[in-house]
Amino acid sequence: MENTLELSTAFIIGLLGGTHCIGMCGGITGALSMAIPTGEGYQKRLITTLLFYNTGRIFSYSLAGFIVGSFGWLLAEQGSFVFFALRNIAAVLLVLMGIYIAGWGNGLVIIEKTGGHLWKRIQPLSKKLLPVKSLKNALLLGTLWGWLPCGLVYSTLVWSSMASSPLTSAILMVAFGLGTLPAIMTTGLLAERTSWLIKSTGFRSVSGVLLITYGVWTLPYVQSLAA
Repeated sequence: MENTLELSTAFIIGLLGGTHCIGMCGGITGALSMAIPTGEGYQKRLITTLLFYNTGRIFSYSLAGFIVGSFGWLLAEQGSFVFFALRNIAAVLLVLMGIYIAGWGNGLVIIEKTGGHLWKRIQPLSKKLLPVKSLKNALLLGTLWGWLPCGLVYSTLVWSSMASSPLTSAILMVAFGLGTLPAIMTTGLLAERTSWLIKSTGFRSVSGVLLITYGVWTLPYVQSLAA
């Protein structure tokens, strides 16, 4: 039951954070579209290219999830105060994500700045893959782009690091990545059917409140009271 709740939460974070994803990845998906020759079969080639790009992106999310999950697991095994502190930070970040998704604030921007130094090293490599002329390049570009400084991704990573195992953390990041697909795959049928829901103020507010509630519930102090 708990794993199902965590997977659903990860997916919802990605789904409802889709508008932020469009802002971060909209430019690169536009470049992918322009690199594909128009004509018969254009949409099929476009969707295939975007799928390869997003497969690489989600792979990077899962790899990052496994890495941070390994650190979280080691800290949990030691029962250290640091792990206790990280659990509180993860809960607070989940609350911040709920506030962001509801449209009541954007404190996640501060977190994005922490990854700026890493991106400066990766970005030159991504430029060598543009314009994308093959599915292999689309996959590699997505793999690199998955490390783009993003407050939503970083916050989800910290939260996922508190999972029961590194593999679970990786799976949670895959669920998060799948949640972002409807927004990124703007040319796909799924995005056309769900875009109105993602943009709905009422739906975003309710989802934000649910995430905030879940974040508060995951606080160690609150869980100790419920035990």
